[in-house]
Amino acid sequence: MAEAKPTQVQQEQNNAELGEPALDVEHDRDTFLPRPSDSPNDPLNWSIYLKGAILIQVCLLAAIGTLNTAIINPAYGPLAKEFHITTVRASYQTTVVIALNGVGPFLWIPLANVYGRRPVYLFTTLLGFGSALGSAYAKNFNQLIAARVFNGLWPAAMALGPATVVDLFFYHQRGRAMGIFTVILTSGAHIAPIVGGLIGQYLGWRWTFKFAAILDGFMFVVIAFCLPETLYIRDQARLTRTMSEREIDFTPKTYVSQLRLYSIFPELKLRWNQCIIPSLKMAKYPSVLFPALYYAASYGFASILPAVTVASIFSEVFHWDTLEIGLAYGGALSIGGILGEFAAGIVLDAIIKRARRQFAGANPPPEIRLKAIWTGAILVPAGLLIYGFTLAYHVFWFAPLFGMGLACFGLQVIATTCYTYSIDSYRAESSETSQLFNFIRQTFGMTYAFYVVDLCKKIGYQWAFFLFTIFNVLAFIPIVVLMFKGREWREKLGTPRNVNALDTDFDGPVETDKLGEEKKLEER
Repeated sequence: MAEAKPTQVQQEQNNAELGEPALDVEHDRDTFLPRPSDSPNDPLNWSIYLKGAILIQVCLLAAIGTLNTAIINPAYGPLAKEFHITTVRASYQTTVVIALNGVGPFLWIPLANVYGRRPVYLFTTLLGFGSALGSAYAKNFNQLIAARVFNGLWPAAMALGPATVVDLFFYHQRGRAMGIFTVILTSGAHIAPIVGGLIGQYLGWRWTFKFAAILDGFMFVVIAFCLPETLYIRDQARLTRTMSEREIDFTPKTYVSQLRLYSIFPELKLRWNQCIIPSLKMAKYPSVLFPALYYAASYGFASILPAVTVASIFSEVFHWDTLEIGLAYGGALSIGGILGEFAAGIVLDAIIKRARRQFAGANPPPEIRLKAIWTGAILVPAGLLIYGFTLAYHVFWFAPLFGMGLACFGLQVIATTCYTYSIDSYRAESSETSQLFNFIRQTFGMTYAFYVVDLCKKIGYQWAFFLFTIFNVLAFIPIVVLMFKGREWREKLGTPRNVNALDTDFDGPVETDKLGEEKKLEER
């Protein structure tokens, strides 16, 4: 009888004992999580080029959603002048959008989990196109608020994007994929003031919304032909172990079949209790709630706060016009965000690859990812202090912008780490987890426009931002606790049940992409 050929992980262990170089476990599908099926419809089997194209489209949808929110921010002055209101009141229409960005996914996520990601992306993008045009042609401030309500509901990709990443990528690939998503997501809000400042200065504030509508319409056409469905139920009876077990033939016919407008899983049914309750159920898990709160605090202080206040603050302190405000703070946030995400994605994936070697090819616990968060935990408070104190003492304008960019650099590290950690802790509930992240982030951030400018004037910029720094540091303490107790808490609380549509409506053998499932399958 022929001797069984050792797996690549076993071969690596043997090599290690003999002092030989270790093999690259990244090419051994036996170590991958989740294990893919033998179907060409399984997104895990698609080529890296198709996965990348889908990821970029989803990222752009999320970015255009944040751009729709923030593109008007540098033009608060002209808007306020036309409607005879204050610039602070003019910012309320942005506050409405920020709040609705957190509410919309409570509707879109359940629909996407039952009817598919693609129809939700298509419908919401069309909604964004119509509401942006409505904002552009509003005849008074009340009509503008009404149009912005619908505009705030459309960016489903902000919460649905991480679930699509999980649909497409293996565990060890998600750090960089999630990093790309978060940096492009936040870059939309960072680039928006640059574009909005230019358009608002030379074409008027209404054209900022018209430009947003043009982008929405263009993306609708693109995703109609180029964004296939990624929702897939994986049957454990048909899982593959190695690439050689079955050649996956992904043909043009298969691609066209994935452009359908409905789910091919009729066993999934939509129920009323899938709209709000599932994501709130995830709040009982510390590995989701604590990162969500910390990310919300960091995102609010380092990204949303400048977005809703910079027009008022910089026009008063530095006497800048619409164009100068947009170029300056948009550039600072963009540079900080891009550099921060470049560092975060590489570091996260490097940590996981090194840990997998230490675990002999096995997937390490998600808490390993939290090692990457320290850079952000230091830079966000430092940036906030620089921003507040330099504004208070009227230091050269480069200083507060540097502080803003530094905080944004740290924010990207925090965002990528928190998203990937929580989703890897409860992968089957990735959409509900990202939905809770989005809701807490937007709810926390929407409050700033109502009080921050008045607060800064009453107690001083330096003390207001010192207070924000203290809040941010306090929010980091639970993350430190998770580094030591996270795994223990997850094991104690167990696997979430009856959270998403797959849990409640489908009783068949489904690949749920959870830690431990591979071990159970191996024992069989």
